[in-house]
Amino acid sequence: MKLKIHFVGIGGIGISALARLAAHEGHEVSGSDIAETPLVAKLRAEKIAINIPHNADAVADANLVIHSAIIKPDNCEILAARSRGIEVLHRREALARLLADKEVFAVAGAHGKSTTTAILAAILECSALIGAEAKSFGSNVRFVEGKTLVFEADESDASFLCCNPSLAIVTNAEPEHLEYYGYDLARFYGAYEKFLSLCETRILNAEDEFLARYAGDAARLKPSADITNLRYELIGGEPHTTFALQGRGEFSVWGFGEHIAIDAALAILAAEQKLPLETIRAKIGGYKGIKKRFDILKRGENLAIIDDYGHHPTEIEATLKSAREYKRLAGLSKVAAIWQPHKFSRVIHNLDRFVECFNGVDELAILPVWAAGEEYVEIDFAGKFARYKPVLARNLEEFANCRDLTRGLIIGFGAGDLTYQLRSLVAASSS
Repeated sequence: MKLKIHFVGIGGIGISALARLAAHEGHEVSGSDIAETPLVAKLRAEKIAINIPHNADAVADANLVIHSAIIKPDNCEILAARSRGIEVLHRREALARLLADKEVFAVAGAHGKSTTTAILAAILECSALIGAEAKSFGSNVRFVEGKTLVFEADESDASFLCCNPSLAIVTNAEPEHLEYYGYDLARFYGAYEKFLSLCETRILNAEDEFLARYAGDAARLKPSADITNLRYELIGGEPHTTFALQGRGEFSVWGFGEHIAIDAALAILAAEQKLPLETIRAKIGGYKGIKKRFDILKRGENLAIIDDYGHHPTEIEATLKSAREYKRLAGLSKVAAIWQPHKFSRVIHNLDRFVECFNGVDELAILPVWAAGEEYVEIDFAGKFARYKPVLARNLEEFANCRDLTRGLIIGFGAGDLTYQLRSLVAASSS
């Protein structure tokens, strides 16, 4: 039965993927959000009608309303839908329905899941729903004939429990998004246990502390033993990591770093369920990176500008290792990091780790916290990060006024609007 489905908060990367899936399945799709964005513009170009801002009348003809996790119960469209007797589903509730007839290869974990999902999608050349834009197909979705679908599964609101997983990859289970779990680690890890119990096949990073204790049947990657002969090179200016995977020979994948090798190795173990190794070895070259993950916006003889979504200390630390390798191979003069902290709760919970993760940078700018709807909390960034002599800037432009951003490796970290500020810097440096 084809429906008229309205998506509230359609500009979010996760819910936009579901909207695109619903449209692909033949449903009539509409949506709404609070502001025009490049992603909203792309959805409009795909003939999806979108209201900006939210409007109660937008749901008048809908059979079903699906909303993102950040939409509040008092949203005018949610209230209008309920008053009209229209079914309303949270994104996680909608997953079970939209993915019910798929063979879902679900990728979960605190870090690396977007990259692992995109690598696996490149190898299998199957349908994919990713929480980021894959550069190889310029979108967060791809649709291919067949039932197999690679899906980036989200633990932040336990929605990974609703994605009908057949195979699960878990990259790691570092505690994150604990506010959803009431800061209860037993509840947090219990969600992962339940997720794994839903799957017929499990691929685990067995050097993660929690996953190492998992008692069920699984294919277990032990990176320190199973991944060897790591080496990095620039090919046509693009970063590549080559590594040997225990008993399977060598593979080369886009990107720099041990974490990239781990993500690729997990994807390879999953792809073995479908394809022979030589096919996997060839098809992994189809992965070209993902937007906002070590996203090289500009490269030249003396300058590279990189955008990265890293907003947790573990992610930033791993990416800075890659940045230093890029700096060395490209012969650049320095690493300047611009950090836009994301959520007061995350910064406060991980403050000491954030202080340590920037070790080795030559310059550090700290922008205002991207609150993501949280209440303001005073944080002594100048004092806590004093060892770096940081520039506390209101925006990237203000940092550029007091530091030379025309040379070296300039890398931005954050899940807010820093990505757009960096792109403006690139446009200005190119003019």
